[in-house]
Amino acid sequence: MDANRLHTAEPDSPGVDLLGMARRHWWLVLVLVLVGLAGAVQFTSMQTKVYESATSVLVSPIGNGQDANSTSGRTKGDINLDNEAQLVASTTVATDAAALMRSTTPPDTLAASVRVEVPPNTTFLVITFSASTAEQAQAGSHAFAEAYLRNREESAKADVAGRIAILNDKINQLNAGLTQINAKLATLKQTDPNRPNLESQRSTATSQVNTLAGQLNQLLTTTVSAGKITRDADLPSTPVKPNRLLNLASGAMVGLLLGVGAAMLRERLDQRVRRASDLPRRVDVGVLATVPGRVKPRLDDVFAPFGAGGRIFNRLRNEVLASIPAPVGGDARVALAGQVVVVAGASRGASSTVVAANLAAAFARTGAETVLVCAHLPDSMVDTASVHRMLGVRAVPGLSDVLAGRFSLSSATQRAPRHPNLSVVTTGGTASAGGLLQSQTLRDTLATLRERAAYVVVEAPSTATSADAQSLAALADAAIVAVELRRTRNTEIADAADQLRRVGTPLLGAVVLPRLAAPRNADEREETPAPVTVADDMTTVLEKIPAKDEPAVHKDEQPKRIRTTPAAPATPPPATKAKTVPPPSRPTRATISVTRIPAEAPSENGADKRR
Repeated sequence: MDANRLHTAEPDSPGVDLLGMARRHWWLVLVLVLVGLAGAVQFTSMQTKVYESATSVLVSPIGNGQDANSTSGRTKGDINLDNEAQLVASTTVATDAAALMRSTTPPDTLAASVRVEVPPNTTFLVITFSASTAEQAQAGSHAFAEAYLRNREESAKADVAGRIAILNDKINQLNAGLTQINAKLATLKQTDPNRPNLESQRSTATSQVNTLAGQLNQLLTTTVSAGKITRDADLPSTPVKPNRLLNLASGAMVGLLLGVGAAMLRERLDQRVRRASDLPRRVDVGVLATVPGRVKPRLDDVFAPFGAGGRIFNRLRNEVLASIPAPVGGDARVALAGQVVVVAGASRGASSTVVAANLAAAFARTGAETVLVCAHLPDSMVDTASVHRMLGVRAVPGLSDVLAGRFSLSSATQRAPRHPNLSVVTTGGTASAGGLLQSQTLRDTLATLRERAAYVVVEAPSTATSADAQSLAALADAAIVAVELRRTRNTEIADAADQLRRVGTPLLGAVVLPRLAAPRNADEREETPAPVTVADDMTTVLEKIPAKDEPAVHKDEQPKRIRTTPAAPATPPPATKAKTVPPPSRPTRATISVTRIPAEAPSENGADKRR
């Protein structure tokens, strides 16, 4: 069965992926946006304040003092407002404006602070002056408008004066010619043939003189008007630069772009798994089940059967049953009976513990006998959850004690109180049992469990820290990889899948968990028995056994960390024969009951070794 079909990858949408990256790295985007705002505030504080003031000037044609329309394709008058706008910013006008402002600033510098605008279809010029203070901006705008009008008026007067001088010269020339013509006519007789010609010349000259005299009279009576100020410059109350709102918006936008870019770069460089849909696409591993973040799996409890998490692992159980083909005419559940399923974590952490414990509980809920075997040895129990706290059993004896020969498998197998059909073999407390997961004892142990239980779920160490997971998978019939989001890397998942597939074990797929939370509180941890990590010295264990003639400890007065194995609902397990052990300082012999034995007490093998 192709496990990849169990999960459909989301389509790669650049917009959705971009929003997802920004959402996953929101803190980075927020930090860079705040940095952009801080930079905008700093830039705004460093900028020099600039004030602007504007003056509107109506440009009139020279001579009649009436409004006229502009040319250059705008209207039909005789005023070129584009030329007039260039005249306002000229050096000549700037020099006159500097004199009016009583400023020592060079005219070119003042001219660079002037901006002239021509409103469409009008004969107005809007002269705007920029300065570092409001008073200078107002004075500069008015001075340039006044200097422009004076310059234009002086130019107009000079033009009129020149035209008058020209007319006077022409009139004087014509008068001189008339004088000569009149003198000749005075010497001629009335019958002289040249007289009509001279009289015609005199008439023409007289007419020209009269025309020029009329033009001269018009020029002499013309009032020169260059224009007028229609709206004088006002005192600005606020500076136009720096624009605080514009700078802040620009800084925030730059920070947002940098934040999104940084989020994309971090997403590209970060190899941790962020979404369950990444597995089929990046590491070619199908997803069997995904625990959403709202479920919040913990390290000290098993999901309730009818809760969201319990339903997810019930479906996972069904997927495991369906992944192993049944014989022709057979039932898949019968085909899986006595089979071993290994759950290995792709990275260090408690993901394999959570998946294995909940999967075993889901199998037990079907009414079939299930055994959960914890194969995390003490030297690989870093950052792992404790199964004994999750299922309410003793921490010792466990698998490591069985492999080391200190306890039998029957004494190490404990019934989970809250799960009638679930038995647990914890990790154990023998620290010197490392390397025994490749021994023949482990093979015999798993073979025995196959005969006793319908389902055997093995919690294997992480494939990133140990080769034991590969050894356990070689003895199993199916394997599952536990993946913890935002902790497991893609390379670790690919390596885990490669390790499990090399030994020929069918890899059913991956179970994806969100980032696991810490245990609930310290009070609950105090109520559970503390795991014993080292039990090499059996003498120390036997010395803690009370003598026979000492008063027996009442059941209610037992230490809180010593928990007895609860009896099964139907028939209690047969009691082991009592073994008498000679105490070191008394001649009497103490009788040890298996059901009342402390967590540190040895088995019969341990007693034999002490002899």
